[in-house]
Amino acid sequence: MRSVPKKYAIREEDSRRSAFCKKIDCLVVLLGLVSAAAFVATLESSITTMAQERTPKDVSPPLAKSPAEQPIPFSHKLHLTFDMKCQECHPNPEPGDRMTLPAADRCMECHRTVVKEKPAIQKLAEYAKSKQTIPWVRIYVVSGSVFWNHRSHREAGMKCEACHGEVRKMDVLSATTDVTTMAGCVDCHRKNDASTGCQYCHAGR
Repeated sequence: MRSVPKKYAIREEDSRRSAFCKKIDCLVVLLGLVSAAAFVATLESSITTMAQERTPKDVSPPLAKSPAEQPIPFSHKLHLTFDMKCQECHPNPEPGDRMTLPAADRCMECHRTVVKEKPAIQKLAEYAKSKQTIPWVRIYVVSGSVFWNHRSHREAGMKCEACHGEVRKMDVLSATTDVTTMAGCVDCHRKNDASTGCQYCHAGR
């Protein structure tokens, strides 16, 4: 048998070592990716678990906050006795994240003739005449770090009262749910088989 020249034997050995090293490098990279994915999954699970596993004090029903003083007294209870629909006064323009408040002109479509002598309605008429926005005090405020869309929730079949309480029974609107807290959102998502992954509410924020 002819012997392989030494220089060729060395090159062949180097080639084998190079191929072996490449396999090792690929294995290390693959393990790194798997570890990173496992870490992200574990972190996401831990955050969700912390929101879900709360103390008994946190689980008890939230207390209604003191009603905010509004520029004009408004009773949802009274208005809803006329079979008005939420979207008549709270349109949902694109991109669908907000349910907006009516302009004073919209209110005056009825109140030009209905109880127009009341001081509150006269004040409303002044806002409409001057084209000023009524400075309503917001009751529920979602954190700027959260992406939240009214339309997607409504299309999923959620009712207004699920987040805002039994508004049709309120003469003065007040906060009666913990809908703007992470714990409140996670609880609701779990009850309705919706995702609790971080990316659904915090992506791009």
